[in-house]
Amino acid sequence: MIDFNKKPLFLAPLAGFSDLPLRSVVKNFGCDVTISEMISANALVYENSAKTFEMLKKSPHETPYIVQIAGSEIGNIKKAVQIINKFDGIDGIDLNCGCPVPKVVKQCAGSALLNDLELLKRIVETIKNTSNKDTTSVKFRLGFNDKNHIKIAKACEEAGADYIAVHGRTRVGGYSAPVDYEAIAQVKLSVKIPVIANGDINSQNAVKILTATNCDALMIGRASIGNPWIFSEIKNSQKVSKELKREIILAHFDAMLDHYGEHGANIFRKHLHRYSKGLDGATAFRNEINHIRNAHVMRDRIGEFFA
Repeated sequence: MIDFNKKPLFLAPLAGFSDLPLRSVVKNFGCDVTISEMISANALVYENSAKTFEMLKKSPHETPYIVQIAGSEIGNIKKAVQIINKFDGIDGIDLNCGCPVPKVVKQCAGSALLNDLELLKRIVETIKNTSNKDTTSVKFRLGFNDKNHIKIAKACEEAGADYIAVHGRTRVGGYSAPVDYEAIAQVKLSVKIPVIANGDINSQNAVKILTATNCDALMIGRASIGNPWIFSEIKNSQKVSKELKREIILAHFDAMLDHYGEHGANIFRKHLHRYSKGLDGATAFRNEINHIRNAHVMRDRIGEFFA
């Protein structure tokens, strides 16, 4: 499903942002592979809620589509995968080993798994042996407190991961420490499976990072928020037009309404704050948008502002 010979571009899982509407938009404008927001294995198994199951859904043209799960308890991981197996249209399952958020780490999940590579391996093996999807993958950081990227990568490969994505920071590095692209390159040299580079990648440095790391793909995260046309810019090596940006923003707004109903207009305000950043009149526009309650009126105002 994923042709790594073509150096595909992935949208990273972004909590609160990479929902179905955003994924459907970037898929139309150059993104090759989309990944769900991180989904708790425990939530899938115990909450059994419509909200959690909603996070598994994808748009019709969203292929390949990967679901990312987080957890540390083998039994719950297996049950979660069995639930995901029942959903058609999902092409792979990714294990989150990078989330630095304290409430995730306290559950020994996310980046906490980097402190227990034997447990990490058992979880990957469980996903691989239970899943009926095409791929099993892992997204991880370079380490928890200290860098341990080579051992982590080899553990994932030995456990049966089909590919790995490497965020070039440790857990303590958060999102502000410099990204160590040399370490990502070392991971690429240490394993035979495809490696995806992740961390502070944008349209200006994408080609340079791909060359420096010799990776098989790039994963774009925060740089896509308020800038979903980044995938098109990377592929075409040129800035997208003002007209195309307006088209993408309106397509995103429409997708939010289709997915969330009228409430989608309210949720979209956080995206509009990013879309309008740095533009003339942005502050006044944001203040105005915050007080509009009618979705049709909001859409017209968005079209006018970005015209």
